[in-house]
Amino acid sequence: MMTLEDFKAARKVLDGVIAPTHLIPSPAFSKATGNHVYLKPENMQITGAYKIRGAYFKISTLTDEQKAKGLITASAGNHAQGVAYAAQRAGVAATIVMPTTTPLVKVNNTKDYGAAVVLHGETFDDAAAKAQELVEKQGYTYIPPFNDLTVATGQGTISYEIFSDLPDVDMILVPIGGGGLAAGVSTLAKLLNPKVKVIGVEPTGAACMKASRKAGKVVTLPKVDTIADGVAVKTPGDLVFPYIQENVDEIITIDDSELVDAFLDMMEKHKMIVENAGLLTVAALKHLKAEGKNVVPVLSGGNMDVITVSSLVQHGLMGRGRIFTFSVMLPDRPGELLRVAGVVAGENGNIIKLEHNQFVNLNRQAGVELKVTLEAFGQEHKAQIMAALKKAGYTARETSTTEVY
Repeated sequence: MMTLEDFKAARKVLDGVIAPTHLIPSPAFSKATGNHVYLKPENMQITGAYKIRGAYFKISTLTDEQKAKGLITASAGNHAQGVAYAAQRAGVAATIVMPTTTPLVKVNNTKDYGAAVVLHGETFDDAAAKAQELVEKQGYTYIPPFNDLTVATGQGTISYEIFSDLPDVDMILVPIGGGGLAAGVSTLAKLLNPKVKVIGVEPTGAACMKASRKAGKVVTLPKVDTIADGVAVKTPGDLVFPYIQENVDEIITIDDSELVDAFLDMMEKHKMIVENAGLLTVAALKHLKAEGKNVVPVLSGGNMDVITVSSLVQHGLMGRGRIFTFSVMLPDRPGELLRVAGVVAGENGNIIKLEHNQFVNLNRQAGVELKVTLEAFGQEHKAQIMAALKKAGYTARETSTTEVY
């Protein structure tokens, strides 16, 4: 069992190792949700995620013989860095098996901590199977990413810090992948205050824990499909499952499109980069059936590569109508391009890119195509610009944009 004494032991071991990630009040999210929202920024933790807590505590409990065999784990990235960092501090060799879809920044950071990296499979489950194969062949000591009570106990120390900063917390939102974080956080939270409500959050495309709770036993999803790579897990941990059954009050599922919105909100309102798995709890704030409560969403990590950041920004702005593209056919005569630009400027639209294609028709007298990508203030402003073009006599249509910059 995970007991209060276990959590106290973990807190003592981690003292001076992990960074304090004090709660950050969020006036923006508080206003938007009608609650008092305080962010738990584990994206600012050492190695960029909470995973260092469980990895370091687990390794601290190993015997010298277990350490001498060398360590191995499977991870989509954050646990990998936690194990690599902890192993480096302990002077132990570590091998990390990661899915081939893992963002490059996580792969490189893991290597920078001195670990050997093996890329295998498309999902965490594929990587985990490969790691077990290497355990049998090489005799490594396996450090589970989530399905281990010692690891989960280390992750659960987050609750100590939440209660220290906000003793009267009412709700804690925690992401769920395999379940280690949720099991640890919820178990300690209930030990500290049985009345606190703990809500787990999963992506709709990888809701293995919600499916398991419904079935009353651990089940395996046929596939996972989500941009939240850190929680793209088919099968939750059977060892941590009972703790989640007992201590997690509810599970909310979030669509990927909501994560894109949450990313923009975090960037614009808090100037923080939070990876998609960590954004689950931010997106879930809008789904809470509560008002006036002290709510703490755990931001589990912030390890995101620049290409993914760029893609999220672009798709987020497009989704909010702040960037869009329209296409219009123009007579092939001087001044038409200037006239369209004048209409856009008259409505305070800011042109980003133009494509003027004279060869769209064999007969240029039939017209040339102009594609305009521009910046607007939102959906209402976009509609205003399109209406102005129509009023000016142009039949403009909005087109999809896959590349803006």
